[in-house]
Amino acid sequence: MAVNLGDADADELPSMLWGLDPVYSAYSKLYITDILQMKESRQVPGVYFYKTHPLFQVDVLGTVVYKRERDDFYCYGVDDSTGVISCLCWKDEKWSDQGESSKCRDPSGSSRGFNIEDELKRLKEAERKSTMLEIGDLLRVRGTVKTSRDAREIRANCFYKVNDPVMAVQILHMLEMPQLYRKCYDQPFQMPKDDLGGTEAGGSSHFHRLLSRSVLALKEFLLEKEVARFRPYDVEFLLHPLIQSCSAEQESDQPGTSFATQIRKLLKETLSVLQDEGQIFRKIRTADEVYNVTEQDKDLHTAIKDVLREDTKREKYAEKGCHVLHILSSVRQRYSQNLSREVLEVALTFLECNSDIISTTEAHYTVL
Repeated sequence: MAVNLGDADADELPSMLWGLDPVYSAYSKLYITDILQMKESRQVPGVYFYKTHPLFQVDVLGTVVYKRERDDFYCYGVDDSTGVISCLCWKDEKWSDQGESSKCRDPSGSSRGFNIEDELKRLKEAERKSTMLEIGDLLRVRGTVKTSRDAREIRANCFYKVNDPVMAVQILHMLEMPQLYRKCYDQPFQMPKDDLGGTEAGGSSHFHRLLSRSVLALKEFLLEKEVARFRPYDVEFLLHPLIQSCSAEQESDQPGTSFATQIRKLLKETLSVLQDEGQIFRKIRTADEVYNVTEQDKDLHTAIKDVLREDTKREKYAEKGCHVLHILSSVRQRYSQNLSREVLEVALTFLECNSDIISTTEAHYTVL
């Protein structure tokens, strides 16, 4: 059924379509300043819009800068360096008698060896301590966004203290956030459309199944034939049977999009998926579309090994190896500025499987 977008506010997606946006049902990792500035929906109170994405649940990591305690909840002020927001974290009733139960513990229990009751009490105590924070502690909160007395706050569904002595969690969070914004939150939500026929909702689901089959078919072809580079028209024939079977499955008498248009759309989406996964890339962006296959690009593999061989001789990288971001920067300089991190990671995994390189940590590599 087609939906008239004019039935809702011009800058809001109709509420009946919100479920089509994956952001809506997820805990969105947003900067606090964006949570504070989001506009509340005029259709459904309690739902907010970051640009075109409807959401009501967020995931926040930040430092506790103030604390207020009430009978049934803690109110923590959380600062992620972009802003401060109040987080209402409800107390668990089971902690109310935790102190008394710990006093009744048999002091001779440890002499009897392993005691499951004592171990359970230790686990509960560790869980209790993880929910009691002080100013300066690092807090992770997942919860629902609310507006109370004209102030934005988060009512926690889950929260805990994060032990991060070397700031590894915070650094990972800082690296992850810009990518989420660039690839997801800042991308406009697009209504699923099906150029292959059918209704928008049912047709979208059908097209995604067709796209999955197309991606798999192209992957198998590139692997089987050991293709190093290709142009779109070189692999177009692989999609012809898929489009034909799609038309047969629909069994519709309604006139649809032309066969050539369907092929072009499916091929474009398939290549886009493979690029996002890092399976293929364009070394040089020209009108003549030439795609390199990451696992078959010997020149790329040589460039990576040369960087590792040369730089691991330097004292800075001798012990731990080179970080993936350093490798990416160096390979871009000597091979292709269009190289993405996804492509590099696929190539690194391939080289490691072939025992050409070895990973010393999750993100550091060296030559054997």
